[in-house]
Parts: sequence; C-alpha cells; structure tokens
Amino acid sequence: MKRHYLIFAAAFVMIIGSCSGTPKEKAEQSGAETGLAMSVSDEVGAHNTVMLTKADFLAKVMNYEKNEEWVFEGMKPCLIDFYADWCAPCRTTSPILEELAVEYKGKIDIYKIDTEKERELAAVFGVQSLPTFLFVPMEGKPTMSSGIARTPEETKQMFRSQIEQLLLP
Repeated sequence: MKRHYLIFAAAFVMIIGSCSGTPKEKAEQSGAETGLAMSVSDEVGAHNTVMLTKADFLAKVMNYEKNEEWVFEGMKPCLIDFYADWCAPCRTTSPILEELAVEYKGKIDIYKIDTEKERELAAVFGVQSLPTFLFVPMEGKPTMSSGIARTPEETKQMFRSQIEQLLLP
C-alpha cells in the first residue's frame, strides 16, 4: 500500500512540476526537442512570430516604467506568448502560433517572450505557469489566459476563438 502511495505521489509531483517554475535542468534535458517547435515557420521560410526583449516590449506593447496605467504602444492588437524552451505544451503551441501569424498577418501581431531570458517581464505580469498568453486589444485592458487544449487542433481553434472575441471584435 505504501509503495502505491509513493508511486502515485511521485507521479503527481512530476506532472505538477512539468511546466511550473523555471529550472535550468529542464532546458538542458529538452536538448534536441527545442528545435522542433519552429518547424512550421521553416515551410514559410521565416518566423512569423516576433521575439520580444524587455526593450522591445516597452516600445511595442507597453512602457510600464513610464506609465502607471495601461497604455498600449502598438499599431495592431497583439497576442503575446510567455514560454520556455523546456516546456512541452509551449513546444506544442509554437507551430500553431506560427500558422496563426500567417493567417492573421496584417490584422494582429504575435509576439513571444522567453521567460528564462526575460524574467522581469514574466514577473511584471505574474506569470506562474506556462504557457501563458496575453491578449492585447487596441483599446481597453489586456486579458491573460494559460494552458492549452487537449489536442493541437483544439488548441488552434481555442486561439482563433480568443483572437476573434478579444482582439478583432
């Protein structure tokens, strides 16, 4: 009985810890897997999502150092993906976002923020689990969501629905 309890407890801890926190060991363990996330963009020839640094975020999305209230700096609504290379659901999401960037080109911008490199941005938005998404409309406050659906197809449909409702009403 104790053995079953220990196995269950170990499995539970592994599942809960799979995409929360930011240990470097997970990035090292993912190794070759990290390159798989961008395969869709290879078909198109270039990445259609844009990586953001803190400086880019301050210029293109919101300068939280200058403004206390939300003031959107962008020219189009945007979707921001807070991710880490070691996060399996993040790797599932990446090619979907690349496809959606092509589909919604000219209508919205899709940005990516590596939470391992841009810890301050993750902290400013209270990102505690990955992947986390920030939907930023042209007017009004942004909306956050986290996690993905069970399948890539359901995840893509979830994004389309959120984009249409939150960014392109």
